[in-house]
Amino acid sequence: MKRIRSDFNSRQYMLAEDFELYYYSDVNFQNVGSHSHAYYEVYLFSEGCVDMVIDGKTCSLRAGDMIIVPPQTMHRAIIKNREVPYQRFVFWVSKDYCERLSKESEDYLYLFRHAEKEKEYVYHLNLLDFNGIRGKLSALLEELHTNRFGRDTQIDLSVRDLVLTLNRMIYQQKHPMTRRENLSSYQAITEYISNHLEEDLSLDALSREFYLNKYYIGHLIQENTGVSLHQYILKKRLAACCDAMLGGQSIGSCCARYGFLNYSSFYRAFRKEYAMSPSEFLQNRSNQ
Repeated sequence: MKRIRSDFNSRQYMLAEDFELYYYSDVNFQNVGSHSHAYYEVYLFSEGCVDMVIDGKTCSLRAGDMIIVPPQTMHRAIIKNREVPYQRFVFWVSKDYCERLSKESEDYLYLFRHAEKEKEYVYHLNLLDFNGIRGKLSALLEELHTNRFGRDTQIDLSVRDLVLTLNRMIYQQKHPMTRRENLSSYQAITEYISNHLEEDLSLDALSREFYLNKYYIGHLIQENTGVSLHQYILKKRLAACCDAMLGGQSIGSCCARYGFLNYSSFYRAFRKEYAMSPSEFLQNRSNQ
């Protein structure tokens, strides 16, 4: 997805009423002195050799870190190697906008209030969560620079989705499921997959079915099986195709039934999984 790079501006006040979003990628970046804002700053760090000093505490950043800087909190970035690109998304959100969101639901402000109360400003995201947030930020940034039909409505929906996802992500990080709850969710999801192999099993569909964050579902499957959700479902569908073919169904009807777009994609997946073609599989079984 296209990312629209912004030229760095040392301005530390908002021009927009609700929010502003920037993507920066700088080399030979000059350090900015310690400062504070009248708004919330959400900062997603992608690359660089950087220390962040917030409220007098120093943290060495690594790719995937998210920083929340509440209003009136002193902070500064210290660049330790200016030759390494300094890449980050910067999302400014006004206090007034947050207050309006909170009137709709307190869920929108969990993260901001947690950061202020606990003085916890740096959050380490796993790869799935980081990629998910980066994708949402990139999509929002692209929308901000277009004039497509429904632009303002889409921007409003995207901002709300982004803020709520950030809150849910950190809430789940701070309130992890117990091992038993974790296992229960995993068993429920895998059982559902086994019983619905002919249906839509995308992350979005599973998220709607189980009311769970889709990136959490993906992480749960990976953690318990050692393979991605896509690979897990593919293996289950190929096994189901094998059973169906052995039961007398044609190869073509099996691959169509279990969601393969065409025979070519089914053939490649089958051969990669079983080191033989579907017809060779049937021939070997008939000779046993």
